[in-house]
Amino acid sequence: MPTRRDLLIRTAACSAAALLPAYLRRSFAAGGSSMQFGLVTYLWGADWDLPTLIANCEAAGIAGVELRTTHAHGVEPSLTAAERDEVKQRFADSRVTCTGLGSNERFDNPDPAVVQQAIDASKEFIRLSHDIGSTGVKVKPDRFHEGVPREKTIEQIAAALNELGEFAAGFGQQVRLEVHGQCAELPTIKQICDIADNENVALCWNSNPTDLQGEGLEANFRLVRDRFGDTLHVHPLDDPEYPYQELFDLLVETEYAGWILLEAGGEPEDRIAALKEQQALFDALVKKSSA
Repeated sequence: MPTRRDLLIRTAACSAAALLPAYLRRSFAAGGSSMQFGLVTYLWGADWDLPTLIANCEAAGIAGVELRTTHAHGVEPSLTAAERDEVKQRFADSRVTCTGLGSNERFDNPDPAVVQQAIDASKEFIRLSHDIGSTGVKVKPDRFHEGVPREKTIEQIAAALNELGEFAAGFGQQVRLEVHGQCAELPTIKQICDIADNENVALCWNSNPTDLQGEGLEANFRLVRDRFGDTLHVHPLDDPEYPYQELFDLLVETEYAGWILLEAGGEPEDRIAALKEQQALFDALVKKSSA
């Protein structure tokens, strides 16, 4: 069942659909779904500065981006107020939405000082996301450590997320926990989310092989669906090892209304053409799921 939050987002999105440019209306036309397709700048967009990134996304018809830290576009907490305003204006003047920031912060380390550093750094990313006009920051749970009980690490990660969720509320931001690393098994993610119950803490599904473990994709999906945030990640949609049609069937059935963001590796000769191909696959998956 869709959450109240999903229904509100879907209603607003559908009302705005008629105002969008044609290339942004494709997902609405494909059976009425309000999901939109975008790019995580990790790998395919890592070497593009910000003007190039925006121009290439526009050329490929990509509607949104999640900006990964450390990459050539240089959208980092070190930016001045004027530089943040410039980033915000660049997106405002374009047909591309900045959906959020992809930090590399994680909260599993046994050393409390290291965890505090990660929390403090995440707060700076939250401020930055607010200042450039995006809506959330991706973080990671990561791994377990020898000699440390799993339950202790889970509670530690969740406590950090709750602190960040409370902080993010003051900036209108969402803290997005990526399903990542040794913590990527969905029952583990559910344990973390059950403790990290702040309403500004959400889950970023990551389309991992571990999604298929145990009782399979549908059971794992439904285990955590109520915590999905505004973004989720996919890998190349023509990967035969991952059941993307089943995933899209579930997303459409539960009326997910957020961003589907591509994180793709490899080195295609023409990345703009490759992005167009992935957009076409996205459209086809949504259309079939909505039939």
